Amino acid sequence: MEAGMSIGGVTRKIAVIGSGISGAVCASTLARNGVSVTVFESARGPGGRVSQRRETMEDGNVLLFDHGAPCFTLSSLAFDVMGLLGEWESRGLVAEWKGKFGAFDCLANKFVHAEQEGLKKRYVGVPGMNSICRALCSEPGVESKFATGIGKIEWLEKERLWRLMGLDGQNHGQFQGVVVSDKNIVSSRYTDVTGRPPPLDLSRSPNLSVKIQDIPVQPCFVLMLGFAEPLSSVPMKGFTFRNSKVLNWAHCDSSKPGRSTSSERWVLHSTGGYAERVIAEAGLKKPSEALMKRVAEELLQELQGTGLNIPQPFFAKAHRWGSAFPLTSIAGEDKCLWDGTQRLAVCGDFCVSPSVEGAIASGLAAATKLRETLSCCL
Repeated sequence: MEAGMSIGGVTRKIAVIGSGISGAVCASTLARNGVSVTVFESARGPGGRVSQRRETMEDGNVLLFDHGAPCFTLSSLAFDVMGLLGEWESRGLVAEWKGKFGAFDCLANKFVHAEQEGLKKRYVGVPGMNSICRALCSEPGVESKFATGIGKIEWLEKERLWRLMGLDGQNHGQFQGVVVSDKNIVSSRYTDVTGRPPPLDLSRSPNLSVKIQDIPVQPCFVLMLGFAEPLSSVPMKGFTFRNSKVLNWAHCDSSKPGRSTSSERWVLHSTGGYAERVIAEAGLKKPSEALMKRVAEELLQELQGTGLNIPQPFFAKAHRWGSAFPLTSIAGEDKCLWDGTQRLAVCGDFCVSPSVEGAIASGLAAATKLRETLSCCL
């Protein structure tokens, strides 16, 4: 079916809020099945928590960091998810990240575990984790509007359509259905961060409202580091920390396939407990430069205190993920939330599992719900 599914002479249009993995997979799947899709993303580019950070140095050199999800694995053998992975590999969008991975004990000051190489396959986007979303959001039938925050998602009962309004009051049009892939868009957390009411009022969908309101999450701070020389004292390309109240994970970003090796770049993830303590002190509003500088210093100090002979980096910058990891799954076997009367789907890793794989599965489920409804009921 050609893009722009037409039933009874009417083109079916769907709005997808958010261009992370779940939203991008949903948008691409719908477009491939003839539905006209518009993706709205408040950030300047796609990816959500698989975004890639671009930092330009004073000398003009550019450093790139996967500062969200470092990679993904597939524990499920679900045919549709495995099929997507195979397609992405054949298109050169993803590649297996091979190397040594393990665990470091901060009490013993040594590596205490090394995974058997090849036992667990890790995949990354190429040349960045956001490459997958970037490709999916630019496929035929998908129109992507970046740097476009949505201020209100309104159901028009008489027309039985959704109307989307921008934060600036601009009318972005009417749509037969809406897919929400950002859990905060209906949460009080949105108000805490922005000072505005949530864009989507779920009072007409009480079953969805009960499930999605204030999903418990765990925050995380990340530290992006640039070193002039390889860290020869670190034999692992990625490792978890044991017995640290500050650090949870570290990986060598420049060791991934398709990355520049002109410098060695590392990304550190804090523990949830550390992030919660900082946020409890500073609040959820945009953190100050002074606070982020302090966080960067504390994370680096913890790394340098491991005895791994870590030199001073030439670049260090912290980033906050205020609601990084959902602590519960809200959709069960359905893999997404669905209101058929209003053609409203909610998808994301919080519906399945806190992982890229969970986000993929949820995006596919939301697309299936909309495809079936648009084909049968309109």
